[in-house]
Amino acid sequence: MRSLLTIFVIFFVFVSCKEEDEIEQKISKIELDVLVERFDRAFANATPKDLPQLKNAFPFLFSEKVPDSVWINRMNDTLQEQLLFEVDKTFGDFSNTEDELFRLFQHLKYYDQMFTVPRVITLTNDVEYRTSVIVTDTIVLIALDNYLGSAHEFYGNIPKYKTQNMKPSQIIPDLAQTYAQKHIFQSQQKTLLDDMVYFGKQLYFMDRVIPFRSDETKIGYTEEQLEFAKANEDQIWTYFIENEYLYSTDRSLPGRFIADAPFSKFYLQLDRESPGRLGQYIGWQIVRAYMEKNEVPLMEMLKKDAVEIFNKSNYKPPK
Repeated sequence: MRSLLTIFVIFFVFVSCKEEDEIEQKISKIELDVLVERFDRAFANATPKDLPQLKNAFPFLFSEKVPDSVWINRMNDTLQEQLLFEVDKTFGDFSNTEDELFRLFQHLKYYDQMFTVPRVITLTNDVEYRTSVIVTDTIVLIALDNYLGSAHEFYGNIPKYKTQNMKPSQIIPDLAQTYAQKHIFQSQQKTLLDDMVYFGKQLYFMDRVIPFRSDETKIGYTEEQLEFAKANEDQIWTYFIENEYLYSTDRSLPGRFIADAPFSKFYLQLDRESPGRLGQYIGWQIVRAYMEKNEVPLMEMLKKDAVEIFNKSNYKPPK
């Protein structure tokens, strides 16, 4: 009996991998025109007389409420010059990111036939890391000064758990996550389970649209943090169940287990060893389990109710 079960599992894994390979082959043949426009470089090389040309090329970056004098002063500001210098030093060669951006767009086109390639523009935003990327139907903005490297001197006053992901390799995961937010519909977010599944949907969306990236870069963990989550998944789940947190509407719970933070808050001795957002990690595993057991298209899953996803996932953490 055990031998038959082993054979069945091996066969299922083989078939699943073959299907995934076939999908990836189809995706790789999707033809797209992707161009990255380097506004950061254009502005760094501009003089006041070039301002009208810049405004004509990028009108959405120039508010009518901001006089030209502000932009001219910015061109001559030594801090801005240093910022732009550091960006150019880090992103002088943008080809690797462009290649991954192309692959991300191919996957988005495959799963969403309505997707059209937007204008992609790089710029700086004075290290406003809360808005590192902006995505609309027609434009993508990437603020490169938020990706200079975790230990960059510009980030000295930013918490370490934030700067951990302020590096070039995080641009594509951040974009994928932002696209996920645009596609997810969830009628309510009242319970911890609602929040867990919402972020689980985001992370599973990233599984599909950036499969060429590792799990730690998708969730923004170090390798050690991801290993902690995997090793303690059963204990975390048991803690949630024993404390009846899944259907709780206690609004302190998202701050403890969902929100970006230096660590998760179990109020136990191991807290300082844990990464933040472990509720997101568990939600990810719930959605993965649901998609493994149910033949549901990606875009349809993103609109499913959290309770339905949980109930049909039969999620059980590994012992």
